[in-house]
Amino acid sequence: MSTQREWFEKDYYKILGVSPSATQKEITSAYRKLAKKHHPDTSSGSEEHFKEISAAYEVLGNSSKRKEYDEVRSLGPMGGFTRATGTSTDATGGFSFRLDDLGDLFGDFVNRSGRTSRRTSGPQRGDNLEAELHLSFQDAIEGVTTTVNVLGYVGCSRCGGTGAAAGTLPVTCQRCNGRGVLDDNQGLFSLSRLCDDCGGTGRKIQTPCSLCGGSGLVKKSRQVKVRIPPGVLNGQRIRVKGRGNMGKNNAPPGDLYVTVHVQEHKLFKRKGNNLTLTVPITFPEAALGADIQVPTLHDPVTLRIPPGTSSGRVFRVRGKGVASQNSHNGTRGDLLVTVDVIVPSKLSAAERSLVAAVAEIYQKSPREYLQVQ
Repeated sequence: MSTQREWFEKDYYKILGVSPSATQKEITSAYRKLAKKHHPDTSSGSEEHFKEISAAYEVLGNSSKRKEYDEVRSLGPMGGFTRATGTSTDATGGFSFRLDDLGDLFGDFVNRSGRTSRRTSGPQRGDNLEAELHLSFQDAIEGVTTTVNVLGYVGCSRCGGTGAAAGTLPVTCQRCNGRGVLDDNQGLFSLSRLCDDCGGTGRKIQTPCSLCGGSGLVKKSRQVKVRIPPGVLNGQRIRVKGRGNMGKNNAPPGDLYVTVHVQEHKLFKRKGNNLTLTVPITFPEAALGADIQVPTLHDPVTLRIPPGTSSGRVFRVRGKGVASQNSHNGTRGDLLVTVDVIVPSKLSAAERSLVAAVAEIYQKSPREYLQVQ
């Protein structure tokens, strides 16, 4: 689905639960609350909703993108859209058009003189590109600067992006006098259409560059450096501004969106900004208490097990979790350690004798409270 089509079909303000007049601070606050509530690590089955929330904030959280989104949304809907058919009809069923034609429909506008004109194809911002990046669990937690391979359009090195052969330059189109449009009188209205000779650019290339064929762009594989912030989530998209396809006719380039895939760790799991770990302990350690070594993502720490610890008890080791993406002071989550008391499956004769001796000490069954009165 194209970006503008998605903007027509999705109300990002409604997704974030804010009004169109909300301030940037209110939008950010609403996003953080929803992201915390629907985070995949804390709410199972919410991955798609979390991505939808992130996509909405990606637009509304950026003032320039928000302005562009508002302008696009102000053009529609016209007659109501339907996803299934991609068409729109009025209340009487007498008017319909394809949703895919919206670009052509809204490419026309009426100026103050009553003339209808269509936008030229002059400078056009480059398309956005997508890439995927696979990270180890630790790199995702700590953050990393790496590179991704991208296949897209870059400026032609032979002509410098002009599209004209070496030693020549584009010239002004004589048919439209550099306007990029031609006027067609249609009675009451005067309609404009793209100039056939220059394709709406207002200029012509008499001798095209042999490498790019006059487009000024060539397709090329390149490496793009990407900075992944600490605590990135599996499936999160990172925006790299200006590293998409080159724009046409000196327009700015698009952006690169990198989707991150995080590998699982053999010991640790993630729950929000906390890490979880299960550690086995022996019956004597649980009964008598002990100081045990517990691994972290860096150096191990000592954890004190108090006497009489039950299997399944959770201990918190503060500051050994994940750095918060929204924190600027280095705040980290915690490591949650669950102890698992190991019962041996086989006992030697001596061990069995000792355990039997301990059993003799217990005169009262801990299950007596389960008796039905």
